Amino acid sequence: MTAILEVRNVTMRFGGLVANEHVSMSVQDGEIFAVIGPNGAGKTTLFNAITGIYEATEGEILFEGKEIRREWSRRTSVRAYAVGIATALVAVFAINATALWQGAIVEKYVYAQPFPWREAMATLVTTMRASGFWTTWGIGLIGFVLGRLGYGAIWRAQRRTPDLVARAGIARTFQNIRLFAEMNLVENVLVGMDQHCRCGYWACLLRPPRFWREQATMHTRAFEFLKFVELADAAGSLARSLPYGHQRRLEIARALATEPKLILLDEPAAGMNPAESADLMRLIRRIRDRGITVVLIEHDMKVVMGISDRIVVLQHGKKIAEGTPEEIRTNPVCIAAYLGTEVVN
Repeated sequence: MTAILEVRNVTMRFGGLVANEHVSMSVQDGEIFAVIGPNGAGKTTLFNAITGIYEATEGEILFEGKEIRREWSRRTSVRAYAVGIATALVAVFAINATALWQGAIVEKYVYAQPFPWREAMATLVTTMRASGFWTTWGIGLIGFVLGRLGYGAIWRAQRRTPDLVARAGIARTFQNIRLFAEMNLVENVLVGMDQHCRCGYWACLLRPPRFWREQATMHTRAFEFLKFVELADAAGSLARSLPYGHQRRLEIARALATEPKLILLDEPAAGMNPAESADLMRLIRRIRDRGITVVLIEHDMKVVMGISDRIVVLQHGKKIAEGTPEEIRTNPVCIAAYLGTEVVN
């Protein structure tokens, strides 16, 4: 098998707090991989780094052998120059605001008459000439440079965002359920399918026949995802009306609707009774059988040991063990981490 996800020496710092410290792991295509550890071990923080919610302080995260990042394109360059020019104009107008107000508003504008744009522009040119070439153009140049640098800084901060990660093929659920409570089940799943919509702004506004065909197709697909997680009978119900375990399933259905290659499940069995946990284990195996790699965080050791191919154990943000369920079950370091005892070497 080949690695679909590689986490290499990832460190996450929040000021003086180190949530993850040089964490590395490799998830093979088609396996069920578990990340476990005591509360506060940095498991969800690691998921957030993988899915673009956080930018890793150090290290790299590879999906299918490459980093998920936006590339600087010709369109990006055009936008950067446009922002720079707009900032330069604003700076020039701002420095001449008093003269413009006096010349265009106080002296030229007449109540209830069209605004004298031509006179206003003439006043601006006159004011710029009076200010001197270097003063006006120097301010404009400074504004252009600051605008372009500002756009570049914003672009760099958004090179790896959750929407980009989702489009690349990574989906997730959350430790705390995040559903749209006042929307029905089908509508919640449709939210996950949004990135696959081909109809753009104008098609959604004008609603030609192809818009309605796509809507029908998407509703059919949404119903199929609900059927897969065994919630089709409640498709028209509001999300808030579902039992807790079914809400977990709905969140999984919404994540599957993005058609991922890799799905991250953050404590999917939390709050479930033994019967619901057993059903969840079967569902996760069926997800894997669809060709989707699964990585999960879970505290229920019966679930973890029952379905995982390999396990990574975190403690205080560091990886302390990795191996098969049997290796982890008998590892004294892992036992110490969970029971709070010291390991004698």
